[in-house]
Amino acid sequence: MLLGVPLAALGRAADAQAVRRQEGDISVASAKRRRWSQRVTETSNALDLEPGVFTHHDPRRTARSLKRSAERSRRRKTDPFRSAMSMLTFYLNRAGAQLPPEQRARLEAAKDELRDLFGKPRLKPRRRSRART
Repeated sequence: MLLGVPLAALGRAADAQAVRRQEGDISVASAKRRRWSQRVTETSNALDLEPGVFTHHDPRRTARSLKRSAERSRRRKTDPFRSAMSMLTFYLNRAGAQLPPEQRARLEAAKDELRDLFGKPRLKPRRRSRART
């Protein structure tokens, strides 16, 4: 019985989970799941990053710092370009909606700068398909 309502009366498992969540039964497990990206960032065995690397206002400076970190690392499991790009993408994905649009634009520009620094081709912008008639 949750919140005075028998579980059978709730009908669906999703409803029962929502009620348990409100009571706090699931909070410990979900808190652990929410913090996995923080743990990865702090204990990652890939790169030792310069503090504040993702807050630079110049995309080229961000890219140079990531390149330097990737080339110096002896713990990475792939080539320096892939390690640096993965770290940048990881940060962008984890920051999500909390990242201000101008900072996101700078970090997206840093991806192109990183490609330039490693001599990789820039990605072509996606073309929108025309509506079929």
